Amino acid sequence: MTDLAFNIGSNFSRYYQSLADKIHTLVAPLSDDQIWTRPYPYGNSIGHLLLHLTGNLNYYIGAQIANTGYIRNRDLEFTSQERKPKETLLHAFAETMVMVQDTIAKQSSADWSAAYEAKGMEDAGNRFTVFLRCVAHLDHHLGQMIYLSREIERQTDQQRAASQANG
Repeated sequence: MTDLAFNIGSNFSRYYQSLADKIHTLVAPLSDDQIWTRPYPYGNSIGHLLLHLTGNLNYYIGAQIANTGYIRNRDLEFTSQERKPKETLLHAFAETMVMVQDTIAKQSSADWSAAYEAKGMEDAGNRFTVFLRCVAHLDHHLGQMIYLSREIERQTDQQRAASQANG
């Protein structure tokens, strides 16, 4: 890789890994039930957001750039009633992050500017833009997970306090 291609790749890789580490740290103390909790009548659970991020990266980077053959069912990322264990979700997410970083490492200068088009990213134009949008998307949903985990913790503390007061 040229210096620019190397710098782009290494910085993207480092940022993707940083966000993945934050997600693992955030989810680690939560129970399987808590990751599937929707603390509000609207919105998602952390579990569904993990499914969504795994699907998003596997589709836009895996299927479209790395040619993994991944077939996405985006609707199920938000509606699946299967409550997979936290460790299963984190393992799938971690494997996806390995694939993303391996794909980043393989990008040459020409690859970063290679044409790109996929459903949902028709206007991306090139691979650089796809990697940038995907990491921004990952960061956005990490923010949602932080908010959800704090609300889950607040509700758990309230339930604990009410139980102690009544007990």
